[in-house]
Parts: sequence; C-alpha cells; structure tokens
Amino acid sequence: MIKKILCALSLVFLAGNLSAQEPKIIEIQQAGGSTQDEVRFPGANILFKTDNRRVHLFHEGALIKSDLAYFYAKANNFQAEGDIVFTQGDSLRMTCNSIFYDGKLKTAVASGKVFLERPDMTLRTDTLYLDRINDKAYYNTKGVIVDSSSTLTSNRGIYFLNEKKYRFLSNVNIVNPEYTVNSQQLDYFTERNQAYLYGRSKIVGKSYEINCEQGFYDLNVERGIFKKNAVIFYDNKEISGDSLYFESARNYAAATNNIQIIDTLNNSIIRGHYGEIFKAQDSAIITRRALAINILEKDSLFIHADTLVATGPKEQRILRAYYDVRILKSDIRGKSDSLYLDESIGLTKLLSKPRTSQQKQIFTEADNNKNNPVLWFDKSQMTGDKIFLISNLETKKLDSLKIDGNVFIIEKDTVGNLGYNQIKGGILKGSFKEGKLDRINIVKNTEMVYFLYSDEDQQLIGIDKTTCSALQMDFLEGQINDITFLVTPDGDVYPEEDLPENDRTLKGFIWREEERPETVEDLFDENDQAVLKAIQSFQYPLAPDPQPNQNKP
Repeated sequence: MIKKILCALSLVFLAGNLSAQEPKIIEIQQAGGSTQDEVRFPGANILFKTDNRRVHLFHEGALIKSDLAYFYAKANNFQAEGDIVFTQGDSLRMTCNSIFYDGKLKTAVASGKVFLERPDMTLRTDTLYLDRINDKAYYNTKGVIVDSSSTLTSNRGIYFLNEKKYRFLSNVNIVNPEYTVNSQQLDYFTERNQAYLYGRSKIVGKSYEINCEQGFYDLNVERGIFKKNAVIFYDNKEISGDSLYFESARNYAAATNNIQIIDTLNNSIIRGHYGEIFKAQDSAIITRRALAINILEKDSLFIHADTLVATGPKEQRILRAYYDVRILKSDIRGKSDSLYLDESIGLTKLLSKPRTSQQKQIFTEADNNKNNPVLWFDKSQMTGDKIFLISNLETKKLDSLKIDGNVFIIEKDTVGNLGYNQIKGGILKGSFKEGKLDRINIVKNTEMVYFLYSDEDQQLIGIDKTTCSALQMDFLEGQINDITFLVTPDGDVYPEEDLPENDRTLKGFIWREEERPETVEDLFDENDQAVLKAIQSFQYPLAPDPQPNQNKP
C-alpha cells in the first residue's frame, strides 16, 4: 500500500538530489493575463486566468496549474490559489485549494483539501509540506491514505525519501482486511513492508491482539517482535514477557524472561523464562523457572518443574511436568521426577525417573525411596513408585489416593519425640473427606513400627513392630488416629528399652523433611535463576527528528 505512495512522492522530489546546483528560475508557461498591485503585493506579478486559459508555472519537472498566482521573480517564489493541480509526469496528480512554492529553497506548502492520487492510491490531508532539499514530505494535520486493500490514518506524518521510510506520528491507524494497527508512532520501511512501533501500540488480527510500547512488525507475513509492557492475547490466552515473538502464519508465539501465560478458560497461570505457544495444537511449552498455578476456590495449586507442557482445550486440558517436579497446595506438598495432570478426569500422576540398568543393580531400598515421588499430607510423608491422586471435578478437592509399589509412610513421633511411626507395603489406596486425608488401606507385605501412648497421660506404652497382609489407618486432623489390622498380624509391642535404635526403622527408611516446600519460593533452587537473552534483538532506526516546523518552509 504505502510503497505506491512513496513511488509517487519520489517522482515529485527527485529534483531534490540536484540541490547542490544553482536553483533554476520558475518558468511562467502561460497565463490569461497579468497585473501588478504595488500597494498590496509589492514586487509581485499577479497572474490570472481567462475563460479558456489558466495559469501554468513550471519548476524543475513540476507543473502547477491555478486560477490565480502571485509570482515574485526576484525571490523566485509564488503563491497560487484556486483549483490547484500539481502534476509530475503522467503518474502523479495532486489537487488543493492553494500552494506556496519557493524556488530557492525548493520547498512548498499545499493546503486546503489536499488530494494526491495515482491510479492505485490516494492521500488526503489539509496541509502537505514539501522539502525537496532534505528529501522530506510531511503533514501536521490528519492524513488519510487509501489503496485497494488498506486505509492508513495519522495526525502527522513524515516521509524520508533517501531512506524510503515513512514516520507516522500521533494516533496512527492502519486498517487492512487481515489486521488493524494503532500506534503513537510508526516508522514504515516501504521496500520491506516492515514497521517499527513506538509508544502505546496495538495490533489486532482475526485471531489475536498484540499490545506493546516497543515493537517490530512485518506487515507482509504478520510476524513481529514486541517489548516493553508487551502482551499477546491469543487463543483465549494472555501472554506477556520481556520479549515476545509472534508469527500468524505458523499459529505460533514465543516469549523470554519473566513470561506469564494466563489461560482464562482453564483459570490457570503458567510462568517461566522461556515459553512457546502452538495454537494449532492448542499447546504451550514453558521452561526455565517454570511454574504452573491452578486457581481453585479459596486455594491454588502450584507446580514447578524444569519444563511444563500444557495441551488441549478446556474440556481435555492436560499438564505435563518434567524433571524435578515440586508441588505446593495449602493441604499437600510433593516432589517427583515427572507429573501428569488430566483436568478432564481430575487425575494427577507423580512418577519417578526410570532407573538405569546400573542403578537397578546398586540401588538400595533407601536409594529407591529417595528417588521415588513423595507427598506430604500435614504430618505424614508418603513415597512410592507411582502416586495417583483423583480430585472431585466439581469441588476440585482431593477425592482419592493410590500409591503403586514400594509404599512407605513416615510420621514423626511428636508425643515422645522418640522416633518415627512407619508403615510400608505394596499398594496403598486412600480416601479424602472435605479435601482432608480420611482413611487408607495398605496391602501386600505390610510392615509397621508405631509408638503407642496411653490416652490418659500420654505415657509410652511400647513400640509396636508388626507385619501383616493388610491394614487400615484412619486419620484425624492430619495425623494417624487409629490402625486396624485386616488380617491376623505377626508381631509384638516392645518396651522402649527392649527395642534397639537400629530396629526402630524399617528397611528403606529415609526421612525427606528437608525437601518439603513450605512457600512458593521453596519450589525453586539455584538452578532456576538463569535469565535468557531476548528471543531476537532488533535495533530501532535513528532517533526521531525534531518535530517539523508548522510554518511555511
């Protein structure tokens, strides 16, 4: 669109390249007649039209037709009025109500309904300033440019002929069937069809909206880089960050440093230092200090990992977390190597990192438990090969729990502070009541160490060390309250002095309290501090020139 305008103006001001030469005298090609009025217009040759003969003035390739002209031969300038027609060759035609032209300075001011036209474009403004020596044309009143596909408006505009660049100033608008652009200032390079945005700017496409205060935009392919308070509204997601990249044809966006993706449909937020969004796959990948926040009623679930991947629409949304996963909620804490969260069925899986062949040979039970997923419910620590949590789809509260393989539950003895209550087994199944752990059942090779105290005076009765096939535990206020053996147990209650310290812990025991996160900051460590370079760097053109003088040039 704008290329066509520039071609037209280039023809008008081509003579500006000859500025070092002696300026030529303005030629009077024809007039209906002439007169003088030394009182009102001293030194002027007043040229006027007759019925069939208009005033024609010519200077270095430009022909100006008018009804009346005040020509000052000594100063080599004129003021023309009445149905002005300015032409350059056969390809450009400009009309206006009046024009002032200075042959020495090679400047002109066209004013009053200025209309520049070519077969494929038009420009309308009230006043157009022409500076042929400095290769500039500018307007300080609202300008409207129209071609076959777009309309561009701005309150002020400058064209830099040598750079083949427009600088549109003050409330710039581009309207195209595919997008609209609004900016406080927009520099447009015609050959590349690319724009640089300054100040508050907005780009609105058919499926996206971009806001920024600094930016670069390729209008040909709807692709750009955006900075300084940059936000992309895309596919029901709000994407912000220090540096944003967007490409409409690929349905793709990316961001670096202090990024945030707000999913308004799923009521979730994902943060990190690098992110990519793929609209066609309805997916987002975030890494470097990645943090997912699922906003629940009166609560939030925080999930941190090296990499987070969110896929699927609202009804089928899945969040995958990889490497050093840590979770935090008001009533639960957790760690695992990876995590799978399917919001459509309320399922959360915490998984361990697959063991190498060498690790399988040398790992002890404690090593395995150290590397297995872990959950903390109030005072209880639970580990296992795989942990499954099911949430109620309506209330979003925890409904049930399953741990598959190498179940190990540890709870610190807070009464006598003599050790740890422990239960291990093959499979655990648990249930929740109002989001709180209520009852669990453990089966297969179940073992237990438990410190028993009297209800009356909280004196130690003994240490129960038992094995059985299955048992049930009931919880009260986050702690084990009652244990029931479902199959005849094998074991005994030992006086404290009869059970050595080494026998008070089950094989594979490992207390992981130091890993338990208590705040959001605890989810991160020193490996999460890296800040990345911008996605792509771009350099603005030279600083804007001083504002054009609104007086006649």
